[in-house]
Amino acid sequence: MLLPAKNEVARHLRRYRTWERVMLASPTDRTARENFEDSGYTLCVLMGKRCAREAVSAAERYLQTSLPAYLQEQTGYLQQDQPDQDRKEQAGGARKEQTRQGRKSRAARRGPPSGRRSKAER
Repeated sequence: MLLPAKNEVARHLRRYRTWERVMLASPTDRTARENFEDSGYTLCVLMGKRCAREAVSAAERYLQTSLPAYLQEQTGYLQQDQPDQDRKEQAGGARKEQTRQGRKSRAARRGPPSGRRSKAER
């Protein structure tokens, strides 16, 4: 999972909070609302969330925790659970199995011609 730099997230979170205060102070100001929505969208893109509220809470958690803790929280899996060698062996085994299956299917297609002949050969 690719994550943005923490200083970028903090900058955009501050921008979001600023425009949120401005928009709440004057809800009829279209410019304030547009900037608020733009900053929320930017946080959504940065944090990979679908709504601004989720993006804000994810950004706050991301800034408060360490990177491995945040990744474990988001994915439910910490990549350090398995040693590197085990992961490589598992990936290699899966590729070998796919290669074997691919060879079997190609061999079946390349078999000898069927007993059928076209009308031109008869």
